Amino acid sequence: MPERTDLTALIVGHGEVIEMINSGDAALPVLTQLLQVTQSTLGADGVAFVEFAPTGGRVIAASGAGAWTIGRPLPASDPATVCLLAGPRVRQVRVDRLPGPLAGDLADRGLRHMIVARAEIGGLTVGSLHALYHDGDDSEDATQHAVLSYVASCIAHMYGDQTGLPVHGDGPVVAALADGLAVVDRDGHVRLWNPAAAQVTDRSAAEALNRPLPFPLPPSGQVLDHRLPDGRWLKITSGELPGPGTLRVVTFRDITDQQRRDADRDLFVAVTSHELRTPVTVIKGYADTLTDHWESLTEADRRQAARVIGQRANELARLVDRLLSSATDARPAGDPTVPFDLGDALRAAVPDLPADLRHRLLLDLPADLPKALGDRHTLATVLTELSTNAGKYSPPDSPIEVTADADGQTVSFRVSDRGIGIRPEHVERAFDRFWQGESGNRRGYPGAGLGLYLVRRIVEQQNGWVSLRPRSGGGTVAEVRLPRG
Repeated sequence: MPERTDLTALIVGHGEVIEMINSGDAALPVLTQLLQVTQSTLGADGVAFVEFAPTGGRVIAASGAGAWTIGRPLPASDPATVCLLAGPRVRQVRVDRLPGPLAGDLADRGLRHMIVARAEIGGLTVGSLHALYHDGDDSEDATQHAVLSYVASCIAHMYGDQTGLPVHGDGPVVAALADGLAVVDRDGHVRLWNPAAAQVTDRSAAEALNRPLPFPLPPSGQVLDHRLPDGRWLKITSGELPGPGTLRVVTFRDITDQQRRDADRDLFVAVTSHELRTPVTVIKGYADTLTDHWESLTEADRRQAARVIGQRANELARLVDRLLSSATDARPAGDPTVPFDLGDALRAAVPDLPADLRHRLLLDLPADLPKALGDRHTLATVLTELSTNAGKYSPPDSPIEVTADADGQTVSFRVSDRGIGIRPEHVERAFDRFWQGESGNRRGYPGAGLGLYLVRRIVEQQNGWVSLRPRSGGGTVAEVRLPRG
């Protein structure tokens, strides 16, 4: 590790980060810039940030030699996760002494040392910041530790402001920050109003104290869902405080997103019903035409009817497959992962794509691409969903590029378009089930919000990972990484 830390680079770079925030930037662009500043300041070979949720962690931003990890999951069952969440808040570790597959991949790339700092809010870990080095020894540099601790605290502050973070809606920081707390007296007047309460209700402490609670108070031990005048929903609970007096403690949180998800499920049923009904109606119509008018139809008409029936049946089969796959989160008992030719599998999957997509695809696949480790049969589904998504959000005459390459540990391919692009704060939410971005309305960009969710499930079941990012010059890049075979 370098012996000197460039504090000037930290000051200048952090100033640029603050200017980004003041200009309205938030979330991942600011976080990524902050990581680049940290890498330059510490002379690290790479920097990565892992955001933690109840199910584990995921790399949401990285720079330099750590950029390949973006989108990589860190399951709660991974021994490295336990190591990162325990022990001192800032520490230096030898990567080759960490258990788990991610540590092994880092070591295989020559990244053998790292400094780790947890980002915490009120004792709650929201993520961990990693400075990665190829070379170094076991001696510790107090200045480097202090810098990484400082940057981790800055990231925690970004989470506290909730400016586009966390990128995962089920992150533990959401519940912690969204819980408002109030104490009311026997007359229902507010005696305590914490900062989160002000944030949830848009009512400052000065406006709330010594005044009636601005929403109904449920009986002690009960839960109440209440809709505010502005349309937001609160989940409110209350209980009696021990000791003299008749004070009540009230906790509440904004559950608007949960209510929206419930509404989204209803919308999903409606959209799915429509998508099922359309191909079924077309198939029935052409089949009836063939049955009732076979003799009067020309040979060309019959062939065209059969072709349409086949196309619509394929659409219906794909939709049914998506619905069945998304009906459960249980891992299907698919074929075991084996080495396969990724380039050959991608080429073989193209003829099964819808004609409008097939004609737009531009494949640039190296002939010497090494084998990947996974399930070849599922790759057709992955390519179909990614190219369908690219086609839906880009002009109908624009190309969709499929490229591939490999490094020492992974084989990857990318599906790139020149469409409307994806907002940085949506690169993770896009993989949620039933979710569709604000950039696409359901009439202009129809769909049930299942495609990317299925892609992530399929790829991660093969010990790979998938990520989205905005494309330079406009558009979106979807990248899939699988272990080398």
